[in-house]
Amino acid sequence: MTELKTADCRLADVQVSQLTPRARAASRVLAALTPERKNAGLVAMAEALEASTDGLIAANANDVQRAQQAGTAASLVDRLRLTEDRIADMAEGLRALATLADPVGQVVRGWELPNGVHVDQLRVPFGVIGIIYEARPNVTADAAGICLKSGNATLLRGSSSAVESNRAVVAALRSGLDTASLPEDAINLVEGGHETTQEMMRARGQIDLLIPRGGAGLIHAVVEGSQVPVIETGVGNCHLFVDATGDQDIALRVIFNAKTQRPSVCNALETLLVHRDVAEEFLPKALEVLSAAGVTVHGDPDSVMIDSRIVPAGEHEYETEYLSLDLACKVVDDLDAALEHIARYSSGHSETIITNDLSHQQRFTTAVDAAAVLVNASSRFVDGGQFGFGAEIGISTQKLHARGPMGLVEMTTTKYVLVGEGQVRA
Repeated sequence: MTELKTADCRLADVQVSQLTPRARAASRVLAALTPERKNAGLVAMAEALEASTDGLIAANANDVQRAQQAGTAASLVDRLRLTEDRIADMAEGLRALATLADPVGQVVRGWELPNGVHVDQLRVPFGVIGIIYEARPNVTADAAGICLKSGNATLLRGSSSAVESNRAVVAALRSGLDTASLPEDAINLVEGGHETTQEMMRARGQIDLLIPRGGAGLIHAVVEGSQVPVIETGVGNCHLFVDATGDQDIALRVIFNAKTQRPSVCNALETLLVHRDVAEEFLPKALEVLSAAGVTVHGDPDSVMIDSRIVPAGEHEYETEYLSLDLACKVVDDLDAALEHIARYSSGHSETIITNDLSHQQRFTTAVDAAAVLVNASSRFVDGGQFGFGAEIGISTQKLHARGPMGLVEMTTTKYVLVGEGQVRA
């Protein structure tokens, strides 16, 4: 097992302003690296994670124990927990990144001006990216890997609930960078209290981009208070509408997967909408499947009348991202009513329709304003790994620069390179 050294990989009593020059220096090195050098670093990071599995699990057990003693919700404890399989997935995500095309230096578009000057728009790294996130120590490896491959240095501000896990993960990743002869300051763990987060949010000119990843409170605080440009990752109040023409077997399979496969994540299903014409037939079938899996369905009066296993929904139930084995339910009159409900309550993450009507499919995909719209498929596919991006930084619900799962390309910006032969402007 690789010995975990944490003293030089984190910021405990050092101000962000003292750390950012080191990250900036590392980013300049990364920006000039060949894809082969970055890929070697990713593979070395993956190997270091695997070699540190026992230490990672031991460190994580301390975080999990503290969370359980503090009465943390089971869904949040699940997000926090590391297992051998999850560590293996983290390592595999890094290796997958190494197989992907490097976006840095790609020509977005190019042309020649009438005077003979050639213009290329190229993808380039941002430089230094700060990521502020809650629980989920696997995010630490995913974010570090994506930023490395895209040529960016990172400042990783994890939550106090995962502090020991994040220290161990970052120590392993930095060890991998050292093995690959890459600057360890490409990956930095930022520790401290609320004031540290505030310092990152004020570090305009030192940090080029901030990405918050977590609950609505964290995201809102960073978006509203940051002086540094922010990519907003949103919560996932995801809906599924069973149309009157939808294949009910497909609907049952998709609903079961989207709700129960991993209920504590942002692309899990939270609200089921059922067309009135099929509600009496379909809802009892759905309750058989969902109840057997331990799902509690909270419904409107119409759905409660159809099946007594459905409990009455509270006043604000449809606004809720449960992140648990709970599901809101509502009977709607038609597609228009489903679209109206989604427009009112959607968080803009992922919305699904089960239908065999092509006109309804087209109307749904056109009318729904979300980062991802699915037809006859589970919202659990809305994920960078499932999209073939390797790991992901998060899922953006904003409309500028990046929207949906954010992988390598989304962690780059562009610059123009003009090449001439002495031309001057008249």
